[in-house]
Amino acid sequence: MCRVVDVRQAVLARNDGLAAGLRRELDGRGITAVNLLSSPGSGKTALLELLLTRAAGRGVPAAALTADLATENDARRLARSGAPVKQVLTGGLCHLEAAQMRGHLRGWPPQGTRVLFVENVGNLVCPAAYDLGETLRVVLMSVTEGEDKPVKYPTAFGLANLVVLSKADLGEAAGFDGDAFAESVERVNPGVGVLHTSARTGQGVDEFLDRVLAVCEGARPHRPPLAGRHLREHGHEHGHGHPRDHEHPHAHPGGEDAPPAAGLPAR
Repeated sequence: MCRVVDVRQAVLARNDGLAAGLRRELDGRGITAVNLLSSPGSGKTALLELLLTRAAGRGVPAAALTADLATENDARRLARSGAPVKQVLTGGLCHLEAAQMRGHLRGWPPQGTRVLFVENVGNLVCPAAYDLGETLRVVLMSVTEGEDKPVKYPTAFGLANLVVLSKADLGEAAGFDGDAFAESVERVNPGVGVLHTSARTGQGVDEFLDRVLAVCEGARPHRPPLAGRHLREHGHEHGHGHPRDHEHPHAHPGGEDAPPAAGLPAR
């Protein structure tokens, strides 16, 4: 008798179990993890650099783990803030997973770190399905990406605890329709908080940090439902199945027994 097994759901269930354990570990270390998702070019790195700088100015120990397919450019930029930074090179993998996170967080960030910002791979599809053990999931988009982006990527925006609009200072020049954007967000995630920010002018950055610190103080946001359940309800946006353990033609870098991540040493 043959039995059909949804390998994708099994992989997500395994990841969710690892993520739950990692969340407990981070909680025990007094660290609040913030998972940042966006498309490439949204201004995520520029905004994160300013967040880290503002956190340092307010005496908040923060660190950043940044993931890219290649180059250590983002780690170099973020290190200008003075915060401990680690670069993860995924070697072509389109997202981070909980096993990678656990491997790269052994002995890092430094003791006393209060907030860990995780800059996920620039992609609104695959990363949305993987819980990384975060407490706060933030999805960003810029005013140049179109007001209907949330309804085009309902899994990413639907699982967000906070939606951040970046490059708000360019909204008028880009002809951005704020009302249409707000309606799109409300359709996929009713009642979620929305912040308008600009790394160039500093708009909304302190409020963003305040939201994060409120979570650190115990005002925990409602955690999103299991990504697997959301996928069953809404469908997997990129529509292709992945083989066992989501293996791509290359090996998973940064797994449970991964070597130290590439990039700048923790400071």
